[in-house]
Amino acid sequence: MGCGLSREKDAGGGPRRRPGSVGDVVVFLPGLRVPRSVDFSQALAGRLDEGAVERLSSLRARVVDMAMQESAAALKPKRRAAARHGSSTANLLQALEDYLPVLLGLVKEGSELRHGVHFVWTNQEDNAEETAMADAWYEVLSVLHLMAMVCLLQANSLLLPRSYGDGYAPRVSEESRRATVDVFLKASGYLDCAIRQVLPQISSELRRQLPVDLAEGNLKALSLQALGQGVDMQLGLAIDSPKATLAVKRRLACEMVKYWHQIQESIPEIPVSDGWGKKHLLFVKWKYVEAKAAAYYFHGLILDEGNTEKSHGMAVAALQASEEFLKESKRASEAFHATPPTSRQDILPFEHFTFQIFLCFILSIRTLPRWSPTPFGTAKYMLDKIPKDASSKVKINQDLYTQERVIGTPPPLPDFALALKPDDYDLPPLDPLWNKEDGRQ
Repeated sequence: MGCGLSREKDAGGGPRRRPGSVGDVVVFLPGLRVPRSVDFSQALAGRLDEGAVERLSSLRARVVDMAMQESAAALKPKRRAAARHGSSTANLLQALEDYLPVLLGLVKEGSELRHGVHFVWTNQEDNAEETAMADAWYEVLSVLHLMAMVCLLQANSLLLPRSYGDGYAPRVSEESRRATVDVFLKASGYLDCAIRQVLPQISSELRRQLPVDLAEGNLKALSLQALGQGVDMQLGLAIDSPKATLAVKRRLACEMVKYWHQIQESIPEIPVSDGWGKKHLLFVKWKYVEAKAAAYYFHGLILDEGNTEKSHGMAVAALQASEEFLKESKRASEAFHATPPTSRQDILPFEHFTFQIFLCFILSIRTLPRWSPTPFGTAKYMLDKIPKDASSKVKINQDLYTQERVIGTPPPLPDFALALKPDDYDLPPLDPLWNKEDGRQ
């Protein structure tokens, strides 16, 4: 019962299409797993009321149609209007939320329908083109995963710069950054629910047959990624707030480091020969070292407030480490965006912006050329501040102390408890449709 089947290639439609470019990427997600059509009427004939079968069929067909449209849009790298894209993803999320309570009737306690339908979904990171399983819990797991990926799509859309018709360059508003925190928590909540309430329902044998897209480690890594990027937004907002102290900024940056470290430990072995897997791993590396750059920077500033030679030496070591991590982050960013499917990050093209900062620093120019891009939040702050502050602190302390006493191993970062948690999301109650079905039995 519930056997799984994975296919390397789709004999009917040829090999799966990989987008050559995915356009602007601020929030990474490994594509969209798309459901294939199934025939409920044939699979459940004589076992379920015709009206219930029609309801399941219509709700799932709506999900299939919308998911295929959203996935096809990913093959077109042109940037869509953010409002339009937000509307399409919101509609898909609503379709999934409407389908789930009806779907759960197939797995309710005592139901004989759980293994009655072969559900088929395309994969993105797995070597197999698609995976089919005759287990409705596999369908529930796939639905929750897609709900989370749709949220990450929404977050990416919110974080693309847009014009407000006020004469200023396109930018990411504070309102959009605040809104993405809630979207990230929502995505993490869906994945956390999948880990807590759905995976335990699937036998260990079938869990071994799940595609890597749905492996527990990958679900956990994506959930943590959503939290880590949520903290990134909080840190950017704190940087922009005159009321936020250095201690608050350091705590948020150190939490980011901790999230991305846990992601590296959780992520399973992903095939890297077919695009998404390699890009996924590079994204994690990029954001991890970027978080370290921010954490060591704020840690160094706090240490520099001390009055001893030791604290000043540790401050310089921390700031120098921050600068090195920023350089490593630049290289990781370039590798990520260049890896197929290629991506743009118009809000932060390191190869142009970092070089401009370097020139402006050397030439003592106070303003950047007008054609420079418009980064925001944590990334903009680090690019502006780290090279300048690291250099100035080294010079000041070398004037006060000997060079040998200043340069040293960077001090350890403080350990803070992680504050952001996934939204409390549980599987919804059964659709009232199933109460009528129980009455007929």
